[in-house]
Amino acid sequence: MPPARLSLPEFIALMAMMFAIVAFSIDAMLPALPEIAETLTPADPNRAQLVVTSFVLGMGVGTFFTGPLSDALGRKPVILGGFTLYVAAAGLAAVAVSLEMLLAARFVMGLGAAAPRVVTLAVVRDLFAGRRMAQIMSFVMMVFTLIPAIAPLVGAGMIAVGGWRAIFVAFMAFGLAAPLWMSLRLAEPLAPEMRRPFRPGALAAALAEVALHPMVRLAIVVQGLAFGQMFSMLVSVQPVYDVTFGRAESFPFWFGAIAVAAGSATLLNALLVMRLGMRFLITAALAGQCLIAGAMIAVSLAAPPEPVFFALFVVWQASLFFQVGLTLGNINAMALEPMGHIAGFASSIVGALATVMAVLLAVPVGLMFDGTPLPLAVGIFTMASAALALMLYLRRVEARAAAAEA
Repeated sequence: MPPARLSLPEFIALMAMMFAIVAFSIDAMLPALPEIAETLTPADPNRAQLVVTSFVLGMGVGTFFTGPLSDALGRKPVILGGFTLYVAAAGLAAVAVSLEMLLAARFVMGLGAAAPRVVTLAVVRDLFAGRRMAQIMSFVMMVFTLIPAIAPLVGAGMIAVGGWRAIFVAFMAFGLAAPLWMSLRLAEPLAPEMRRPFRPGALAAALAEVALHPMVRLAIVVQGLAFGQMFSMLVSVQPVYDVTFGRAESFPFWFGAIAVAAGSATLLNALLVMRLGMRFLITAALAGQCLIAGAMIAVSLAAPPEPVFFALFVVWQASLFFQVGLTLGNINAMALEPMGHIAGFASSIVGALATVMAVLLAVPVGLMFDGTPLPLAVGIFTMASAALALMLYLRRVEARAAAAEA
């Protein structure tokens, strides 16, 4: 259970807020992409999407270290250090005079955001295990969905007041409020006797243990493919609304409404995961996305009338966010389930490898944007199909392992 200072609802709300730094840092930027492109890269507007993926790449790199550091120093000091780096980099991004400077600042913001993102998972793993952990993560994700719902509106509001640079003021405010709440209310969950010294050799040993565990290894790849689908949608969705459908001004409202509707997936997952299990829900969600993304490819090639085309795209976007609610929390729990004795190390390794893999998948999908959703649909269909194939293979691997132990 959470430390005595916190009730379970407050614990879930705090974990959701710290975990949501990533969604807020990405989604609030989306309405600013046209202005950033016009200001810093007018000759190649698609490069503005790198503002999203540079942050994600920094987060992926940072996750290699934040978990092990939290195992050595405790959870709270590492989270506080990450927020400090995040706020400083947001200040630098606010005054960036070139796209390269902005991308560098966003990369450092990602490094800082890696601490609350990864260590939050370790905190939950410190206090819960198994399907109960998956259920708690589902509730965290349910609260977390409120951030994607309002982040584009916050971004659009800040742009209206002070231009795209004003968004970074909101990031700085968020980066100060969350650690203050944590400092006042959360007791350190990792007892001193449970800490492990930060040694390169220990990190290498943990990496080897993660890499050699068949279930964890496959879960990392599945998570990378799931993240890749989500990041591909995030980097392309604003250009699709703007260029394909001419709805840039209403984009934040559509994005928020879809995020709220898709947020019901996390509640559904919390209700079903104890009965059906993580693996079944992941597999079912990926199978559904294969069918829907395949249909979106056919729709994009047919190019129906704009109102119909737009309605179908909105349904597809909602289905992808719904899939995220049924997969990511479960995949995290599945990957960390055998790694409770090295939760911080495992959180870092799993998160880092999956995130870097997702960036490598999402960047080319975003840069291939041609004014239609077709490249996005092809990319997501390919990733969902690969992830589904791996989940089916994982079932056979686990069946063989169970038979060998019997």
